[in-house]
This record gives sequence, C-alpha cells and structure tokens, in this order.
Amino acid sequence: MLTKLQQFFNRYMQDTTQNTETLEHRLQLACAVLMVEMIDIDEIVTDTENNKIRQLLNLKFQLSDTEIESLLELATSRKQDATDYYAFTSLLNKHYNQQQKINLIADLWSLAYADNELNRYEEHLVRRLADLLHVPHNEFIKTKHQIHNN
Repeated sequence: MLTKLQQFFNRYMQDTTQNTETLEHRLQLACAVLMVEMIDIDEIVTDTENNKIRQLLNLKFQLSDTEIESLLELATSRKQDATDYYAFTSLLNKHYNQQQKINLIADLWSLAYADNELNRYEEHLVRRLADLLHVPHNEFIKTKHQIHNN
C-alpha cells in the first residue's frame, strides 16, 4: 500500500507548478483532504458517508475507481500529517474561483448531511472552512439550505 501511495504522490503531487496536470492533482488532493476531514470529524464514518465521498470525487474530478481509492488513501495520510488546513485552503484560494469554492462548500455540506444527521462538529468545520476559503456567509447559509432541503 505504501508503494501505491508513493507512486501516486510521485506521479501527481510533485511541486512543479509548470505542469498543469500536477497542479490539477494537487487541487484534487486539497479537496479530498477537506472531504476526508468532514467525514472523520464526528469520529463515526458510515458506509453512506464513504459512498458519498466517492460519488462526489467522481462527479467533481471524473476519476476512475482506482484513482479515487488512491486519492482517498493519500488524502487520509496527508490529513493525519497536517497540523491545520492552511496548506489546503491557501492552494484552493490561489487557484479556485469563487464559484468553485462555493461548490466545494456545498460538497462539504453534502457530506455533513450524508448520514441524515448534522453533528455540531460538522457544522463548525464547514463554517471554518468557508471562512478560510473566503466564501461569504450568505453563500455558506444558502448552500446549507440547498443541500439540507434536497
């Protein structure tokens, strides 16, 4: 498994900003780390949440099942090594437009509501990430209501 993670990292995560594919995969990893954090925040990860995160990554990035599994493994590893969210949110702030960041917040709400129960830690995390991503409060609330009412 470590070999697979290292191969994925070597292939996609090298810090070469000249290569747009590398940047694309770094952005995918940043999103995936935030999503993994969302399903882990309440310390209870359900099959529904696991299925939802895979579905969102597939819709968002059009990755194969194998690529999604590798991305999730790497994201879980990076999440455990991270001390804060700055490395991930700063990358997203630099390269995502406002609508892409709002869409990510909507995805995080989808994960928070995946088990049909909004935990206070989940809500706090979405709020914190919305702030770090400079998503206006009205968009934070709007996406929450859109996801909750669907």
